[in-house]
Amino acid sequence: MTGIDELVKEAIEYKEKGLTEKDIANELNISPDTVTWLLTRDIKEEKPPTDVKIGWRSVGVYGRRLGLLAGLFSDVIMEETARIETDFETIVGIAINGIPPAVMVSDQLGKELAVYRPPQGEDKTVGGSLASNYAGVTDKKVVIVDDVINTGETIRGAVSDLEEKGAEVVLCTVTVNKNGRDDVLGVPLRAVIRAHIIG
Repeated sequence: MTGIDELVKEAIEYKEKGLTEKDIANELNISPDTVTWLLTRDIKEEKPPTDVKIGWRSVGVYGRRLGLLAGLFSDVIMEETARIETDFETIVGIAINGIPPAVMVSDQLGKELAVYRPPQGEDKTVGGSLASNYAGVTDKKVVIVDDVINTGETIRGAVSDLEEKGAEVVLCTVTVNKNGRDDVLGVPLRAVIRAHIIG
């Protein structure tokens, strides 16, 4: 089975389980446009959207490897916050794949941990929420940690929602930046890895 055939199969399985196309995109680390193409197009006749699938399972299955990734995040965060001459109180992990590295970054840097849940479903009028068992963000400077930025919709929503809750988002960090941007709504964006489409 080819890589695209496997993606089609996985996308269909997730769709049958009731996931939205956005949720499927997050699970497969591809753009929502690619999910739509996988689910609705004749893949033998049409060219797929330009995209890069990010698979970081080899990192995610071992806590030690996640700790090493968190070390990279911590280094990038400390470098960037020194550059922009700011401090922060809280690390905010975006559910679900931003949470494991955020927990470890929080531990490594001795900062509070908050968990942000993006809105579920297709209704874009409803904002995300903070998990109540973790730190609040009101009147705090925060750094966001997530896995992959595709279209940027999730992280833009997080920045907006956190600011509405009284936070000052000073930095957004991701494992992989697929969209090439350097900021999210004016907040600096830094990635451990930047993916570029050439050609």
